[in-house]
Amino acid sequence: MNKKKFEHIDCGETLPVNNIHAVSVSMPTLHDVIGYEKQTPEILEKVKSAYPRFVLHPYLKKLALYIKDKYKVCDDFEVVILSSTKAVELISDKYFIHNKIEVNEPFGVILVQKGTCQLQKVLTYIQHVGCNLSSRFAQNYLFDLGLLDSIHKEELEDKKVAKDIVINTLANAYNQPSKNVCLTPSGMNAIYGVIRGLNSIQNHNARTILVQFGWLYLDTMNIVNHHYNQSKVFTDILNLDLLEDYLKIDGNKVSAIITEMPTNPLLKTVDIKRLRSLCDTYNIPLVIDTTFATPYNLDLTNYADIFVESLTKFACGNADVLMGAIILNKKHNLSHMNYEFFKHCEPVYIQDIQRLAFEIKDYEKRVKKISTNTKQLVAYFKTCSYIKEVYYCLSDENKENYSQTMCDDNSLTGIVSVTFTKAFKDIYDNLNFAKGPSLGTEFTLLMPYTYLAHWDLVSSKEGNKFLEEIELPIDLLRISVGCENIDDIINEFKRLER
Repeated sequence: MNKKKFEHIDCGETLPVNNIHAVSVSMPTLHDVIGYEKQTPEILEKVKSAYPRFVLHPYLKKLALYIKDKYKVCDDFEVVILSSTKAVELISDKYFIHNKIEVNEPFGVILVQKGTCQLQKVLTYIQHVGCNLSSRFAQNYLFDLGLLDSIHKEELEDKKVAKDIVINTLANAYNQPSKNVCLTPSGMNAIYGVIRGLNSIQNHNARTILVQFGWLYLDTMNIVNHHYNQSKVFTDILNLDLLEDYLKIDGNKVSAIITEMPTNPLLKTVDIKRLRSLCDTYNIPLVIDTTFATPYNLDLTNYADIFVESLTKFACGNADVLMGAIILNKKHNLSHMNYEFFKHCEPVYIQDIQRLAFEIKDYEKRVKKISTNTKQLVAYFKTCSYIKEVYYCLSDENKENYSQTMCDDNSLTGIVSVTFTKAFKDIYDNLNFAKGPSLGTEFTLLMPYTYLAHWDLVSSKEGNKFLEEIELPIDLLRISVGCENIDDIINEFKRLER
């Protein structure tokens, strides 16, 4: 008997498997997903690590205990480890924390009193801003102390050239000078740096409103809310008339427009030419999150002032590095202000850069293979009776809704979202692909998007009503298509036909 191409991965196993630096975790059944969201002990016992911004890495937990003991911190306080002393100042100032601890460490440490709402606020803000300490840093620190028996073996690029490889790859892909590229320890830290930079630059111009165009990734919206007293959200990315009407009244008050291209998870794409024209009319910078598009599928250099990308996704391809980037467009008027955007970003640990430098060499090749697989998978889904809706970027059937001007007709972004005519639980539980958060991996990765990203909305009547209003299905499966043989991918889905 032939071995199955895809096999069940137990709940709590890292994705990729047996990788302590993995940023995803296996949740193979809907029961696991709901248990994780409800924080049931049964599931939490299995999920030791997950996406590092959301679940504290076990090495950071171990490091916090070491610091607590080393500096004799009393039990009234929680030790919170941060990526830098700059992050300590940021958190302290925002939440009026006066019990900062004096330490002699190459990272940030802050004490937060237990039994107060302040601790959860601090941890949530760290999640949004992305100032977590690197798991590789914690690993090496603990190993040197003799608190770990071994270091995870992985292929790394030479330290002397690693940063240049990553920055030059991005600079070439986006057709920008290397000085316009800044690496950050996560995609959200890149968003944070851009928003802080825009805030400081535009405040003196009395431009105090940031426009979020489209239903953006949750933490992007959270960062905006943290740092802008005024923001305006347009959830329908296909309705530029509403935006234009708004700009006719308040366009001169808008500091920037931020959007995703395409959107997550419904893969909608704005009429980018018209959006750029509106930005030019009112002298508004346009920030585009290109994580889904990548620089290899969509050429946006004529449209964005600032690009933001989560390198954790397609650039890495293996879901084992947390990193992001800001890329300023030399064609527009903000690139000479790079310091204003880059100064707010946290430092990136060299070994993370070394790992990404090894992986990013295959970035373009990986994206092209995934794009080819995606096109064939979409074609198959269109024939399936068990598929209700297919959402994907740049479809011929929806030319009025999707901008076709900058993309090869044969190129699709590597994400497909689908709904089903069958029970979602049965579908999700029975597929043997890797299942968990994140995307952009060389292995096909499924995510029950709405359950994991918007559990608060899924679990309430009011939330369900809101999801209907923004047309985001609860039982939506987001598929990050991998590099495997496309026949094997399709055959795994064909099992649902029985």
